[in-house]
This record gives sequence, C-alpha cells and structure tokens, in this order.
Amino acid sequence: MNITLALTGDGSHTLVNSVLDESYHVFKGALTESVYVYIDAGLIPMAALKPSLRILEVGFGTGLNVLLTRQKACAMGLDIHLTTLEPFPLNDEIVSALNYVDCLAELGGYGDRDTLAKCFRELHRAPWGQDVALQGSTLHKIQGRLEEQVFSPERFDLIYFDAFAPAKQPELWAAENFTKLFNALAPEGLLVSYCANGQFKRDLKAAGFRVESYPGPMGRRHMTRAWKGL
Repeated sequence: MNITLALTGDGSHTLVNSVLDESYHVFKGALTESVYVYIDAGLIPMAALKPSLRILEVGFGTGLNVLLTRQKACAMGLDIHLTTLEPFPLNDEIVSALNYVDCLAELGGYGDRDTLAKCFRELHRAPWGQDVALQGSTLHKIQGRLEEQVFSPERFDLIYFDAFAPAKQPELWAAENFTKLFNALAPEGLLVSYCANGQFKRDLKAAGFRVESYPGPMGRRHMTRAWKGL
C-alpha cells in the first residue's frame, strides 16, 4: 500500500502515503488536529442542537475520528449513527502499530485504556456494508468512493470532510460532490473540514452552504465550517 508510520508533534501517529506524497494528518499533531476539527468544532456544537446525530465521514483512514466520536458520544450520552467512507482500507499490521489508544488514555476524557482498545479493535474489525452496534452507537462502513454514493435527502446531521488535500485527490473536491453533500445534509446540519482552501469554500457556497471561516488548530489561520440554513 506504500504506507509508512510517522510520529507527529503531539506524540500521536499519522501515516504517509508515498504514492500521493501526503500524510493522513498534520505533522504538528494528528490527535490534536482531529479533536479540534471534528470533535470540538463539529460534534460538540451539533450535540447542543440534537441529542441524536447521524454522521457521515468522508475518509475513514486510520479510524481516529470514529474512535474519538464514539467515545465522546458515549461520555456525553449521545445516540449516534456514523457512516464512514473509505476506498482503500488499511491492513491489520498498520492498524495495530497506531498509538491512538495510549495517547487518548493519557489525554483523558475518552475512557480508560481497555475500553479504548476494545473500541478501536471493534471499529476496524467491523464488517463493511452493514450496520454494526458499538456500545450505544451504530457504525456503517462503506468501502467505496464518495463519487459512487447515492444518499437519500437530508440523511445526515453532521459531515466530517477529511479527504486528502485538493491537490492530491482533486476528484474528491469536485463541486458536484458538495452539491451531493448539501442535499444529503438535514436542515441546520453542519459540514466540518480541516481544509480552508479558497476554491473549496467557493464550491461550498455555490452548493448552498453558509460558509464560516473558523479558527484553525495549532496556529493555523483557518479551518472550515459550513452550515445548511443556520
């Protein structure tokens, strides 16, 4: 798969795809970035609006966002159904080398080490293409590309857009994908992404989103939050 393990600035791992010359997370801190972008700026504000959330993730990758979401939802008493897309799943050897369980156990607020390890194993071993119950939440993994998916209208409340950068996977950042995601998002729904690319934000606005330039993690100027209707 041409994937190698790398340590980031906060002590957590990321992966590097040598074919794309792209990392799965920012090198300043994989865990810090994911917590900030997808939990603090995404899940938590949406939980204030709805106690039950249907979430779509574009880019399952290492499973870090799913682990964080499932554990935070459990701690907050949220009911979540999380659908995640990934065309190229990682093999067991790479997954077993990732240190997210140890990092999260040390960070605190996401459960004890045994609970985290059990959840991380379960979410990676969960079969593709079907709903799987994970202790109060439901996970549905789809092995496929965003461009191939057909979603029913207003199906999701929250979208994590965590694809590789636009220059690396331009097909994922095509304008028609954001029209698809806008239609799949419920009223008052939210899309969050680490990316603050100008064309990305213009395409979101053209699709109907109200785009908010939100302060980025670890000194980065911006990330993106895009609302449907609020």
